[in-house]
Amino acid sequence: MAGAIIENMSTKKLVILGVILLLFQAFAFMVGGLIAPGPTNAVHYLATKCVDTGKNRQEWFMPWGPNQCERLRSFDEALAKRIEANNIVFSVHIPLPNKEMSPWFQFILVILQFDIAFKMYNQIEDGAMVTIDVGLAYRDDTVSEWTQMATSLEQRKLSCNFTTDKTFENEGRYYECDLLPFMELGSVAHKYYLVNVRLPVNERKKVNVGIGEIKDIRLVGIHQNGGFTKVWFAMKTFLTPSILIIMIWYWRRITLMSRPPVLLEKMILALGISMTFINIPVEWFSVGFNWTWMLLFGDIRQGVFYSMLLSFWIIFCGEHLMDQTERNRFSVYWKQVGPIVFGSFCLFIFDMCERGVQLKNPFYSIWASEVGTELAMAFIIVAGICACLYFLFLCFMVFQVFRNISGKRTSLPAMSKARRLHYEGLIFRFKFLMLVTLTCAAMTVIFFIISQVNEGHWQWGGHTVEVNSAFFTGIYGMWNLYVFAIMFLYAPSHKRYGDDQSSGQCITGDTGANSGEDIQLTTTITHVDGPTEIYKMTGKEAQE
Repeated sequence: MAGAIIENMSTKKLVILGVILLLFQAFAFMVGGLIAPGPTNAVHYLATKCVDTGKNRQEWFMPWGPNQCERLRSFDEALAKRIEANNIVFSVHIPLPNKEMSPWFQFILVILQFDIAFKMYNQIEDGAMVTIDVGLAYRDDTVSEWTQMATSLEQRKLSCNFTTDKTFENEGRYYECDLLPFMELGSVAHKYYLVNVRLPVNERKKVNVGIGEIKDIRLVGIHQNGGFTKVWFAMKTFLTPSILIIMIWYWRRITLMSRPPVLLEKMILALGISMTFINIPVEWFSVGFNWTWMLLFGDIRQGVFYSMLLSFWIIFCGEHLMDQTERNRFSVYWKQVGPIVFGSFCLFIFDMCERGVQLKNPFYSIWASEVGTELAMAFIIVAGICACLYFLFLCFMVFQVFRNISGKRTSLPAMSKARRLHYEGLIFRFKFLMLVTLTCAAMTVIFFIISQVNEGHWQWGGHTVEVNSAFFTGIYGMWNLYVFAIMFLYAPSHKRYGDDQSSGQCITGDTGANSGEDIQLTTTITHVDGPTEIYKMTGKEAQE
């Protein structure tokens, strides 16, 4: 009777396979830690205060260069020259002088921070909203005219604290204000970008009233490092054919069998397809094309893979429950898979509400308004509840499988030595695979936490280890290796249980070994009658 490769592969070959996969896993971490630079780079910008005199009105104001605007050093100078707030434009050129942006940067995320001084008669009111009239332009050389890319009238809620006493002696000290979302571009197709910000004041309509005395505007531009992008693209280019080849090989072995594919086999194929979907390096095209939707597309690909992975774990455990009578039908698992689909849908809606809108307006942020914030938090909370329910149920299913396996182990001593060793190997390998699965999930969480709390790199001997890059490349490589191992180990084997084994024993002399007692054990997915079929092995049926 044919079984899966994981059943029939000798322990020696299985250990060799495990060592090879571990070496590839270590290599994936080293690629990110020792070869790639940090995944992102942050650049700080201080906005230049330009004067819009109204004469020969300029559309765009440059902070420096041959066509730079008329600049103000401070607002005190503006008061002395009787320049109104509506005639002041904050200008920021991205990148800094003598530098240029590159498509290898992939995206630009810009964060806004206000420098607000405390004044007794001009304090920040509770719930103060700042209205900003912002424009974005681009060009690809230093002499061309600026081309408008986007304009918008946005509002941002101030969240500032004044840590000392509000007295006249402390006037001029600065509030501590939270960073505010400002802009996000899904591609970096141009070399130079120009941001112009106005703070229009209208006391009658209460526009920009009660926001304190703004002294400066600071921006932080975050983009992906070009060196990391090249390493990331190279990994995708290498891993795509690897997973595609093993997937085709796996499905060919399934189709050569005399029965139609069963549910778990289809799920393993679907897992391979989702891994291939996330691997395909379509990002190469973003270097030559202005595809602003690549961030959204990347989020969708990750969502499809993780949804499929979570669904696979549920069905994998369910198909190995020995005492479960209903199996091999997807409808049996709708209660377990339903929360996964619903949680993924909530995150998809949340992503569309932000990055979907940013395709048209890069200054939009769902967190900018109270309604948007509450809506976003609602989606995240619902998705989090679904995730908690999922993991609780998955742990319950794993516990059930392990308990049932432990119960069946009591029947093993009644078997012949060859049969007992065979089924003990199956039980051990299933438990080992479940522990590997839990280890992969735990490593994902652990490395994510490490990447958030450390300074970004470690010194190791004479080398600098980029921890954040190692996290991305290592975890990405780990899930590829996991999917590769699942498809390889659960492909149908050419060996047949009962043939001459490496131990030199046959099972034919097993008659009467079970003393007439029926023994039920669960086999793996590749037997003729479907997944986890319960076979009754009596003394009369000792030879399969």
